[in-house]
Amino acid sequence: MASVHLGVVRGAIDSVDRYELSSFLFAAGTLTGFDAAGHIAEETKNASVVAAKGIFYSAVATGCLGFITTILFLFCTPDLDTLFALDAPQPFVQIYAMALGRGGSIFMTILAAVGLILNTSVAVVAASRLIFAVARDGVLPLSWWIGQVSADGQPRNAVTIMFVFGALILCTILPSQVAFTSLVSAGGVPTIAAYALIGLLRFTMTPNSFRSSKFRLGPFRLPFYFVTAAFNILVFAVMISPFYFPVDAQSFNFACVIFGAVTIFAILMYWFTNEETWLKPETVQQALSGADKPALQEEI
Repeated sequence: MASVHLGVVRGAIDSVDRYELSSFLFAAGTLTGFDAAGHIAEETKNASVVAAKGIFYSAVATGCLGFITTILFLFCTPDLDTLFALDAPQPFVQIYAMALGRGGSIFMTILAAVGLILNTSVAVVAASRLIFAVARDGVLPLSWWIGQVSADGQPRNAVTIMFVFGALILCTILPSQVAFTSLVSAGGVPTIAAYALIGLLRFTMTPNSFRSSKFRLGPFRLPFYFVTAAFNILVFAVMISPFYFPVDAQSFNFACVIFGAVTIFAILMYWFTNEETWLKPETVQQALSGADKPALQEEI
């Protein structure tokens, strides 16, 4: 992964360790998305088992296929001088053409396009379901409209919101490659931060809770919680770091600004919005009690 990223930041970073860490700016995308099955758990039968299996097998598939893809790029990437001569923001098509020839590059490009279509479909399903759930609780502006469903029970308005914002973000690549890259990075930062926060809170606040889970980690839970939190904190730090050194207006990673602004607004909403309007304490307590109820009954 580091060798791939060398072609992007060659001569801009003076440390091999920084080379290796900066590779996560682009490779970390393969570490996210496997939680999509959890967002549609409300519509899943036997969700405590089926949704959990979906998350687990998605994580395994993402890790294995992402690793294979990275190794493929390592063997296909030409020397750095040739790589720098490629005038394209995402030159994977040219890399495939030079390494595999016309037929091989066409096949790999089609495969990448199909993968992107499938990935986008899953992202739309998961994100629209999440937006619908938040709007249903009255948190978003125009929640009354976004939270509506069609006659067949589909959150069509939430999908429309996803389409509009996705199109606007995609169009940012036209005036500025830096703006587009920053927005893409900012899109992954909250997910990585959430992964880190979940692991950290499970390690520090609820290490022995949720005993009714069908997939408990048993004695390995604390090491897994710690590794999850530590690794994702590292990736989070890398994803908000600059793309190039020295930093200027053209190379600045605005993901940290976007994430910081959203975090500030969230803190303000937390302080100035009555919690009863978005999440009642009784609901939280009921969920926590229900998570351990079967285990407590067995102990009694």
